[in-house]
Amino acid sequence: MSAPTLTRPRPTAARTRVDTRLPWWALALPTLAFITLLVLILNPADAHATTGEPAITHLVERVQQLLARQP
Repeated sequence: MSAPTLTRPRPTAARTRVDTRLPWWALALPTLAFITLLVLILNPADAHATTGEPAITHLVERVQQLLARQP
């Protein structure tokens, strides 16, 4: 005598539908950042550089010094 097998009912289409709508800010913030960077590229006179050596130069020099000291 064989045992009856239980089958799961298929889920309806309404239950498996995924809501893929984005909130308004998920599109607005990257757009605003892109436009801001584009304006800075198009008008570089507004982007003022700092005087003196940048910190990245000091960091690279320090890494080179540390690598040169290793035995």
